[in-house]
Amino acid sequence: MLVSEFHYDLPAKLIAQQPLRDRAGSRLLHLHGASPDGEPGSWKDRNFHEFPELLRADDLLVLNNTRVFPARLYGVRKGERVLHVSGHNPASGDFRGRAEVLLTRQVSADPNEWECLVKPGRKIGVGEKLYFGSDSQGSSTRAFSSGLPNDRQPELEAEVMERGSFGERRIRFAPVDDFFARVERIGRVPLPPYIRRENARGCALDGGEGGENDDGSRVQDDDKERYQTVYARPRGSVAAPTAGLHFTPEILERIRARGIEIAEITLHVGLGTFQPVRVEKVEEHTLHREWYEISEKAAAAINRAKAEGRRVVAVGTTTVRTLEFAAKVFAEKQGSDEARVEAGQGDADIFIYPGYRFRMVDALLTNFHLPQSTLLILVCALGGKELVMRGYEHAVESGYRFHSYGDCMLVE
Repeated sequence: MLVSEFHYDLPAKLIAQQPLRDRAGSRLLHLHGASPDGEPGSWKDRNFHEFPELLRADDLLVLNNTRVFPARLYGVRKGERVLHVSGHNPASGDFRGRAEVLLTRQVSADPNEWECLVKPGRKIGVGEKLYFGSDSQGSSTRAFSSGLPNDRQPELEAEVMERGSFGERRIRFAPVDDFFARVERIGRVPLPPYIRRENARGCALDGGEGGENDDGSRVQDDDKERYQTVYARPRGSVAAPTAGLHFTPEILERIRARGIEIAEITLHVGLGTFQPVRVEKVEEHTLHREWYEISEKAAAAINRAKAEGRRVVAVGTTTVRTLEFAAKVFAEKQGSDEARVEAGQGDADIFIYPGYRFRMVDALLTNFHLPQSTLLILVCALGGKELVMRGYEHAVESGYRFHSYGDCMLVE
């Protein structure tokens, strides 16, 4: 199966650059797959406010409660390949060893060692030192006027330990009293690269926080709140589980008022979200591992729903991957094909594409994804490739808003 089969033409104007004022105000494309009696698949245009009524009274709704943290760090680097230029030189803004790091995965329980993406990717080598922040206000690299920290102590220091493929690195931070508190103070919200905005001068910006960053990017003041689900709790994701961004406390209350059960699992979204598919054949692609946890309470609710023949409705592709990976682990461990999961933690790396037999998930709420992405391929596996791709064409023709801050679809 070719990756190119999952291409569609997406006008840039349909990529949502701002969240709606009303979280639940998004449009919803409701897809029904082909029925067992031969009825063809279909879709209907709806609004997310209708979502509670679209669920069945005995459904189990499963949410990913991961919390995004400000994982993008701007700093400076010190190493053999760094060109040091005086701060008085007009060229110093471009040639003073600046560095950008996007933390993507904590390697162990120790918060000091991370997998990450770096810029400039070709220049930052093993052994280089990286410095981030300079004061309690979390100043950017502009605080290091000479290009390297001297009169001010950086908030965080790190060393590049290993080089990976496609620009990845493994870095180790020097121990500090409260690592995550410092990251929260100096880090920036890692908005996806397709979110581009304009500053007061009409210049295009993509991705900063309350102003322009060193890479010409901007994050608005409310992005820290809006690029986060209302039920987010355990910190660890570098990208939001975007299907959950549509929910409000009122929507959740309406769902509970109908007697619909809700379970929460955790999957920390990592590097795979940012990596494109670089192979021609779908079957040759592999996903990066992402840490997940299923509690005893959630496992009991999920297993009870499956045993009783009730639907499991996943909110987001991250929830799908967690449930299906956990079910796969259980099946391999028990030598059984029973649809069950066990409570516990692990690293999920399951890649779901058409032909996959779903064990746990019966329906999915999801946003609209990039052409030829692993997320679109997963949705096609659940809803049927032909129907989903035709649904996407309809969404483009109808002016739906795409990607993280965009509209959504319910596939069942």
